[in-house]
Amino acid sequence: MDLKDLYRDVILDHKRQPRNFGVIENADAHADGHNPLCGDRLTVSLRLNGDRIEDVRFQGEGCAISTASASLMTEAIKGKDRAAIHDLFTRVHTLLTDPGALPSPDLGKLAALSGVREFPARVKCASLCWHTLNAALARSAATVSTE
Repeated sequence: MDLKDLYRDVILDHKRQPRNFGVIENADAHADGHNPLCGDRLTVSLRLNGDRIEDVRFQGEGCAISTASASLMTEAIKGKDRAAIHDLFTRVHTLLTDPGALPSPDLGKLAALSGVREFPARVKCASLCWHTLNAALARSAATVSTE
């Protein structure tokens, strides 16, 4: 299977059946995100155990790429601490924005997001959840916008 097939299959699977979709009641932290260009809106909520994400959920409406990216992100960050999440954010951001970046096998399904680079207008769709996650970890009350 080549990367384009992986991209298509993973995006469609996570759009149709998003993982960790919903809200955490009495969350330790949450943040809202909005991509005005595409109309994507989401909320990321977290339950923390010290510096580690014990549980994460997202809720909202968005395009296939936005929903799939949020679903993939929640799977990838569960159980990780802030330092590991920061590293993962940096690696995914590079994958989305650097045309020369090659997906590392240890990224797992997140590697499929490299296909977003072929659609520059969609990079903001794929990165919205990651910026919203950062705002939740910082306990920022402001709505994150990709504009």
